[in-house]
Amino acid sequence: MIKYILLVVFSLSLLEATQTEVVHSSVSIYGENKEFTNSVQKYDGQIYGVGADVHYGASAYKVTYEMGETRTKQPPLKENLHTQKIFAKYAYEFTKSFALNVNYINILQDNIAITDGGQSFALGLTYKASKEIALNFTQYYTMYDDFNVAQSDLKLNYKSNINGIGFKVSSITKYISIDEKNNNIFTKNAEKSYLTTGLKLHVHYKTWHTGFGAYYGKRAFAIMNDGFKIQHHAMEFDRTYAVGIGKDISAFVLRCQYIYQRAEELPAKNENVEVSNIRLIANYKF
Repeated sequence: MIKYILLVVFSLSLLEATQTEVVHSSVSIYGENKEFTNSVQKYDGQIYGVGADVHYGASAYKVTYEMGETRTKQPPLKENLHTQKIFAKYAYEFTKSFALNVNYINILQDNIAITDGGQSFALGLTYKASKEIALNFTQYYTMYDDFNVAQSDLKLNYKSNINGIGFKVSSITKYISIDEKNNNIFTKNAEKSYLTTGLKLHVHYKTWHTGFGAYYGKRAFAIMNDGFKIQHHAMEFDRTYAVGIGKDISAFVLRCQYIYQRAEELPAKNENVEVSNIRLIANYKF
């Protein structure tokens, strides 16, 4: 909780110190409620996060601190799950056509998984062919004690505006490769590599937003949400669907999302695990 408060104070002070030159920046908080069905390990959980997104000249800085608690089934597990994670991203726009991004993730705490203390680094390049079309390639490399994960993300964005209705369509392709350093239960039943694809649609009209998304193809130990989510437990997902709605209210943006995922718990080879997630997000724009 102390780290949580300090991050808020740091983010606000940084924004205050730079707000005369900031193009557009924001601070955000979010909360999530997860429900697990057919799981042999988990019942439900809550996740809370706080972050800041600061734009200064040609640079953009984004950081998020996240903490969570999940009720587990005991046995087989001995205690409830407690997690803390930090996500960070720096982007620099060299020209109107080219930009560079560097990402970092640190799993500060995971009291029941061998992925505790894992770290991920990424380097990416964005090419904007026009105002409407942009292409990003980001290469992630995640290090755990017993295995490493390499992930290549290719994302194509198309955005336009028709009669005051703005929309953005994104296609995402992820290739994940697992390198096992030591024999362990997390990667024992995992495939050596995965290829998964996703499609997202975001529509914006006046002060309202709505979005839809879907992923197909199996994946495990994936980094999601442009480097701000990491799936570090031994679960192999094969379906993901998401829908959301948001509203601008003065300088605030309020959003609600529902995410459904289907997975297999790899250590137990337990199939048809369903994960339902309701997420509430609040942004304050400077």
